[in-house]
Amino acid sequence: MTQILVVEDDKNIAELVTINLQDDLTKVTCCYDGAEGYVEASKSDYDLIILDLMLPGKKGMDICRDLRLNHIQTPILMLTSKSDEIDKILGLESGADDYITKPFSVRELQARVRAVLRRSRSDRTNSEPSTDGLEITVKNLKINQELRKVQLNGKRLNLTPKEFELLLLLANNPGKTYSRAQLLHNIWGYEFEGYEHTVNSHINRLRSKLEKDPSNPEFILTSWGVGYRFTE
Repeated sequence: MTQILVVEDDKNIAELVTINLQDDLTKVTCCYDGAEGYVEASKSDYDLIILDLMLPGKKGMDICRDLRLNHIQTPILMLTSKSDEIDKILGLESGADDYITKPFSVRELQARVRAVLRRSRSDRTNSEPSTDGLEITVKNLKINQELRKVQLNGKRLNLTPKEFELLLLLANNPGKTYSRAQLLHNIWGYEFEGYEHTVNSHINRLRSKLEKDPSNPEFILTSWGVGYRFTE
């Protein structure tokens, strides 16, 4: 049973989402207040959180940021009625996995939800070591590609789906420099220059989890004036 939490103060939109996502294999729970939604999301019992940006009690941006600070890596699909790109950028920088702008079509909603769940599902299923060789080992870092499992000094790291995909792309191509625009295209599928700040934010979060000294990284290196690369 897939569990989805919808935090949306507009009950008509919440009902629309519920009707079009809930079925025999999917249960949708709704909260209409940001503070209540944050408490519910903190239980970590959900496969996906659909989170409105503007909420009473606690703003969606703050909910997203605080969940990530508390190491809750449940995928987040952010809803926004604003057309300003800065809101989408800030949402992604706060740790959201994707966004959808209101008004949205039912088909677009369903497609985005399926995509986010598909990316994260394999990260929730297995925890046993891989036996098929699909593992990247660099010093004390191990990346299991099939199980989407990352270990540092034998301890498993909690990475969001986007953080894992970013790390995997770089680690599979050691020494190759990717510009921020290339990373946006490969990981997020976005072309807008303004979203390059999102790459920086994710790199910084990855370094805080991977690096002993994030200001002097040994795994994810900066190619000054260009972008980022993984150590050779």
